[in-house]
Order: sequence, then structure tokens, then C-alpha cells
Amino acid sequence: MKPFVSIIIPVYNEQNFIARCLDSILLNDHPKDRYEVLIVDGMSTDRSRNIIKEYCKRNHSMKLLDNPKRIQAAALNLGLRKAKGDIIIRMDAHTLYASDYISQCVNLLTKTEAANVGGPQQAVGNNYITKAIALAVSTPFGAGDARFRHVNFNKEAWVETVYLGAWFKKTLEEIGGFNEEWVINEDFELNYRLRQKGYRILLSPKIRSQYFVRSSIGKLARQYFRYGFWKVKTLNKHPSSLRWRQLVPPAFALGLLLSLAIFPFSATLGAIVPLVYLGSNFLASFITSRKNNWQYLPILPIVYAVIHISWGSGFLIGLIKFGVPRLSIGAFRTAFAPIDSRRKAE
Repeated sequence: MKPFVSIIIPVYNEQNFIARCLDSILLNDHPKDRYEVLIVDGMSTDRSRNIIKEYCKRNHSMKLLDNPKRIQAAALNLGLRKAKGDIIIRMDAHTLYASDYISQCVNLLTKTEAANVGGPQQAVGNNYITKAIALAVSTPFGAGDARFRHVNFNKEAWVETVYLGAWFKKTLEEIGGFNEEWVINEDFELNYRLRQKGYRILLSPKIRSQYFVRSSIGKLARQYFRYGFWKVKTLNKHPSSLRWRQLVPPAFALGLLLSLAIFPFSATLGAIVPLVYLGSNFLASFITSRKNNWQYLPILPIVYAVIHISWGSGFLIGLIKFGVPRLSIGAFRTAFAPIDSRRKAE
């Protein structure tokens, strides 16, 4: 008999996506009587709740739960407490899932030594701006070495984190679930604690989904500002979780600030960081456009700059809010190490 699976979906004001998300889940090949869908709503103010209630009426496997705390970690913990399944699969309302998504998660979780399995995040858009954003966040220049974001990922690998995830319920309970002190970055923080316990995280291209990126440049900026801001809290709590990609945007943002301070005294010195970045940005935009479509070349430099400046400035503001992380020489050394070697060192 197939394992019983509990799917947990945190939701807040997702009226434009939630129906498509739930439809893709209902098309999955995992037996309908062997899963439940717990939709945990942060008290949405749009039509999301009405849409969800209609789906719950038509599908007894779906349940609507209230999340008055309105943060994802709280929604996931609430779902975990209510879950009947031995396996927990996290899903996102901004995502469409392949018809074998659930079965692939179950198969890889039960047949490998992984404690968490997930797939690459195939970013997609539905207009010129969002398609450019999807391209940018799927490249090394936009995502660093976060392998789950790379559009050309095609083989299984042990990684530090994955998009969404699937776990045995007992594993999540053993490590105390998600930390509700984290508004953002709760998934990376949980996965770090998993690896600290000696568990491994598997990224597999067999687990397929399509993630709809933010709908505007402004929303993208807010998203990445929050990523950078909350990353500081994670580094304060877990200094050895550092990855080199997390320091590049704040170093760039700090470099821009120093350039502004230096420019009145020396235009040559003040122009070094901006010119080096502009050259790198235009080269990355050129390469990305050549591989995909030249029509995105005018907008990609802007998208890349928004990602880097927003993440970097969020990180710098986070230093003011949470304090400067106490990063040791060892933390910097392991920031460049492969995940398996980091695991052994930890």
C-alpha cells in the first residue's frame, strides 16, 4: 500500500494562483485516498478563502486551516500538528506540479538515504517582465551556487537546501519543526538543522514543478530585500551555514556606498566598483539573452541589479537589526566547500 501523504500549503492572498495550484495537485497520480491537502491560510483578504472553500467542498481530501500568525513557519507547524500522514510534502501556491510530483517525492524519500528531497525550481513568467525575471533568477549570476535555482540542473546531487521539500513526519518532529522566529528563510534554517543532525538533502530533477515569479520589478525588490534581511538572522544563529553567494550582494552594496563617499574626492576610484559591476552585469545579460532570447537583453541588466542591490541592502539593514554575525575563519573556509565535505566537517 502506498504511504499516506500530508501536503501542507501556506497561503496568503493567492487568488490568482491557488486554483491552478490545487488543480495540478488533483491531477497527480498518487492514489486519491492516500493523501490529504492542508491549506493553511494566513487570513487572506482577497478571494483566496472562498476559492479554497469551494475546492474543499468538492474534494474531501482538502482542508482549510486558519493561520492567525500569518507567517509561513507557523503555517507549516500548524499543518504538521494536524497532519495524518507519515510523509509531509510542502507545496507553494505560486507553483504548478507535475502529475508525478507526489509519487516522485515518496519514491525518493523511501528509497534513498535522504531526509529531505526536492526538485529544481523551474521559474516561469507570463509576460515580458516576469519572463525576464524568471531567466535572471535561474542563472548563476542571479542565484550564485544555489543549485535548485539553476535552469540547466539535470542530475541528482546532495545539497544544502531544496525548493519546498518532502520529509518523514517523524524527522520534522525530531528536530522541532520549523522555527517561527523566522519570517523568511525558515526553509534554509530548518535544512541547516537537519544537516547538523547528520541528515542529507537530495535535489533531484525527477521532482518537477513550475514556480511563478513575482509579477513586477517592485515586488521582486521587496522579495529579495527580505531574503537578505533575514539571512543575517540565520547567520547569527548558525554562523557555519554561510555560503559564499550570501556575501557577494552585501559586499557589492557596501562597495556602492563607499564609491559614493569616495567619488567627490576621486572620480576614478569612486567609479571602479560601479564600472566593474556594470561590465559583469552586461556580460551576464548578454550571455543569458544569447542562450534564450535577445528581446530580454534591454531588461535583464535592470532585473539583475534589482536582485543584487535589494538582497545586499536588505543584508546591510539586517546587520543593524540583528547585529553582525560572529563568523569564524572556519565558516569562511567551508563557505566554498562542497556540501558533503561541509557535512563531515560539521
